This record gives sequence, structure tokens and C-alpha cells, in this order.
Amino acid sequence: MHIPTRKPPAKSFETASPFRDDERASLFRTTWRHIEIHRQIRNHAIRDYYSHDYGNRPTAYDQHRKLTDWKQRWPLFSEVSAHAAQQTVSEIHKNVETQKGQRENGHKTGRLKWQGSGERRSLAYQSEGFDVNHTTGQDGYAIVRLSKIGHIPIRAHRELPATENIKRVVLKKERTGDWFVCLVTERPDEGLPEKPDPSTLDSADCVGVDLGILSYIHTSDDTAVDMLDLSDEYDRYGREQRKLDRKEHGSNNWEKQRQKVATAKRKIKRKVLDYQHKLTTWLVREYDLVAVEDLDVKPMLETSQNAKNKQDAAWSRLLDLLEYKADLHGTHVVRVEPAGTTKECSACGVETSKPLWIREHSCPACGHTEDRDLNAAKNILSRGRSQIGAGRSESTSPEIKDFWCANESRSDSSTPVQTALPTGTLSVPAKRVVEAGSPEVVRKTESSVMTRDEVSRTT
Repeated sequence: MHIPTRKPPAKSFETASPFRDDERASLFRTTWRHIEIHRQIRNHAIRDYYSHDYGNRPTAYDQHRKLTDWKQRWPLFSEVSAHAAQQTVSEIHKNVETQKGQRENGHKTGRLKWQGSGERRSLAYQSEGFDVNHTTGQDGYAIVRLSKIGHIPIRAHRELPATENIKRVVLKKERTGDWFVCLVTERPDEGLPEKPDPSTLDSADCVGVDLGILSYIHTSDDTAVDMLDLSDEYDRYGREQRKLDRKEHGSNNWEKQRQKVATAKRKIKRKVLDYQHKLTTWLVREYDLVAVEDLDVKPMLETSQNAKNKQDAAWSRLLDLLEYKADLHGTHVVRVEPAGTTKECSACGVETSKPLWIREHSCPACGHTEDRDLNAAKNILSRGRSQIGAGRSESTSPEIKDFWCANESRSDSSTPVQTALPTGTLSVPAKRVVEAGSPEVVRKTESSVMTRDEVSRTT
């Protein structure tokens, strides 16, 4: 829910709210002060937590009890809601548990870091300390009351839930200067569709997804979805960043330009998120089983090769979106071990090493030849079906596999092609996904198959 920061047209928020511009500005100053106090509470709780020996460190409940003493010692802490302060302390212990899980999975984690001035940009109310007034006299507008802060006018992006159904309220200020209120509700599991029995899954309703390099995703049914073109957005971001570098740090002009930089960066993030939403929605609606690589993205971003493109791909978030949407649509999503999916032949299972620039899989054992990403997607699907108990993928018949394995001399010795997509590949430009909301296009004929560069130029 967006909090209006500028004076709206007469037909908009002004007709539904008694708040003037000066009152709104005063409200934002008060709210920002509360966020800064919560930052100090968090930093103090972190220092108190690590001041104890390992194994004897306080729990969230212990630190909740200490809040009373802290308020007496530092009266500044009393200016914020006691309930919201408890949530800030609980946030620390949730982060500690997250780090514990990461260490158990082999990741290195350090201590929680302090937040400097301006680094914290949100505060939360859990279960109590807030209510929502829907009776503003105009649809799409409401007033949220937060304890110790006051009444906040909001412009709703969707239908507002009743107060009793709201479990959590998050108030945040983005780096663009815009304010938002997030109202979190719970959906009962009883209303969710049941996922089909794995033993009854039809192979046509199952798909493997390879997170590619030349294409964003490549599916086991030979659909390649292009990367999202963000060149114009990055050009704008670069221009705004160069302007910021010429401003005096900390001046009013510098702050205005910093917000423009943040706005340009936010546009990039939103385009990527919208793209991912449309792709994941299509996958969970189209298939009953989606198998995908369980990639560890962090080491990939630490390499110098295509780090920016990998970050733009946001594969980790793509997997999270897939999983939560799968529950909403009754679809199985299976994460599989990615190691060897590119090397292994989807027809006979023989592994063949090949450099990244070779974009075609050619098996020396059985002679099977197909696109590198398509081969990987089929292997991902087979592993996913086996992992969930649905049997191996039926992409290639056993008779053909036996024939290929018995005729190793049929191995293709020609140099693999790098840019051309195989005949029959459904090549989907990113622009089509953004406009239509799904990658459903007419399958290309042999004469209309385009290279990766040609597809990019047409979009």
C-alpha cells in the first residue's frame, strides 16, 4: 500500500483525507525518527547478545524482558511502541537461526552487523499495535493507525483485508523516498488445491527447466525463453549515477539526484521481478511437475565472468517464486542436484566434458546430438521425476537408446554450432513474455529459426 507523499489531484486522496501537506511531512519525520530508534535498539540488542559466551547467549524472550531496563537507562527507547520494539529484537534471533541453518549447509557466516545511520528503513508490528480504518469515503483509500506513531493515510493497490485478518504490518521507506505499508495476511492451507499423486503424472505434464546463458530458461520440451533486455534501463541508470558523482555529497541537490539513481535502479529490479512472475505463473499453470536446478548462486556471482547478467537473472528468487506459486496452483516443484546435468547424455547417460562455448551436445558413445541446454533440461526432468517417485523421463524411447549404444560409430564429429538454435525450438523473445504474460507463441518453422543475435535485434 502506497503512502501518498505529494499533493494528489482533487479527485484522489485529498477528498478522502483531512491530512494537509505539512501534516504529512510532520508524520514522515516522526516515522523516520521511530525507524532510527529501532535501529539503535537493534544495535544494542546485538551488542548484548554477543557480550555473552557462546552457549550462554540470551534468547529472544530474555531480551524482551531486558527492554524495560533498557528504557529506563535510555529514555529514547520509550518513544517507540513496546510491541514494535519486541519485534525488532525478535528479528535478530530469526537472523541468528538463519545463519545457523546456513552453517549447517556448509556456508561460512560471521556475526550480525551493526546498522549505520540511515541503513535501517523499516519497522514492523506483529499481531497488535495497529488497526485499519476502511471508512474514508472513497474506494482504494484507508487510514492505518500505528501505536506511538499515529494515523497514516494510504492508497491501496488491492482490496484491503479486515483488521482481524492482518497478522503483520510493515512500514518502510524506499531509497527513492517513497513510503509503503505492507499488510501481511495468512491464507489457510485448506483452500489450496491438492497436488497430483506423483505416480499418476503424465510425462506431457512434466517439464525440466535449465537456467541458461544464451537464453533465460530452456525447457525439456524445447522451449527457449530469451533474456530480458535491460540495456536502456542500465543506460539511464549510468547517466543518473554520473550526475550524482558530480554533486556535492550531502547537499540537497545530491539527495535529489540520489533519489533519481534509486528510482532508475528500482525500475530495473521491478522489470526483472515482473518478468519472473509471468514466467513462473506460466510454468505452474502449464505443468503438474516442474524440475529445476538447485543452484548455489553466491559462488557464481563471486566470479568475474558475467556476474552482472547472473545477478539480473535473479535465479534464487525465481526458484522461491516457483515454490510458493506451486502451492497456490497444486504443482510439484522439485529442486535437483545440478552437477553433471550438462555433461550427461540424456539418451544413454554417458558423461562428456565440453567447454562453455560449445552450445551443442554431441555424445561420443551413442551419437545423440541436440542443443546443450535442451539436453541439460531433459536430465533435470529425469532427476526430478526420480526424486519425487514418478519414474524416469520418457523423452527418449529405450529402443532408440539401445540402437544408439550399439552403434557408437555414429558419433558426429562435426564442430558444434554456437549461435543457432536447433530446428523445432520454440524461441520466445523476452518482449513477448512481458507483453503477453506468457511465452506462448507460434512454433517456428525451419526457415524461420533465428540465431540468438537475430532474436535480440527483433525485440
